Amino acid sequence: MKLSFHTIEFDMATIKALEGRTDRYIVPLGIDKHITRWIKDDSKVTNLAWWESCDLDGAEVYCTPANHKSGRALDNQQTTLFCSWVIKDGSHQILESSDTGYGAHFEEIHRRFGDFDLFMPDSGQYSINWHYWHMFPEESALAAETLGAKAVMPIHWGAFVLSDHGWDDSPERVTAACEDKGIEVITPKLCETMTLSGSENYHERWWREYE
Repeated sequence: MKLSFHTIEFDMATIKALEGRTDRYIVPLGIDKHITRWIKDDSKVTNLAWWESCDLDGAEVYCTPANHKSGRALDNQQTTLFCSWVIKDGSHQILESSDTGYGAHFEEIHRRFGDFDLFMPDSGQYSINWHYWHMFPEESALAAETLGAKAVMPIHWGAFVLSDHGWDDSPERVTAACEDKGIEVITPKLCETMTLSGSENYHERWWREYE
């Protein structure tokens, strides 16, 4: 799979800045009404409901469930769909969890798709105050086990600060919990490009150099 597939912070400035380098926007229901106001070519936008899919250069992209809110203010909660993403081709199957709490949706995703080659779980900015919306690291490992994931790459950590846990708490705890379950943990450096076929080259726990 040689796609350049990015999940990005959803704001007008980011979308506009990336428009010239973006061929396709695949979004959950409701997000399309915002993007089409910000870009010039509406035909680039594909919106999906849960379990719907589209083709992306020979790979299939599926919109799948997640547990999260979709608004940023008290008066716009649940006005758009929140989701995770399954990406699959003839060689690999990947789940990117997006922001999500742990829930039965992982069991349903596994029931429909089977085991995954790579799971990219929400692994940071967790708090008991918003547990429904972000998994604790041990729950990320539990989700990986539920999904039959061969490898895990923790995401959603090391950038924005929303909670009060240490910046390296996320990768340390996810790594320990997954290794206890015999699941490979891939930890490329932030923004580093990697290949799944060479995952053994990305086992360095590099954040420990910055303690």
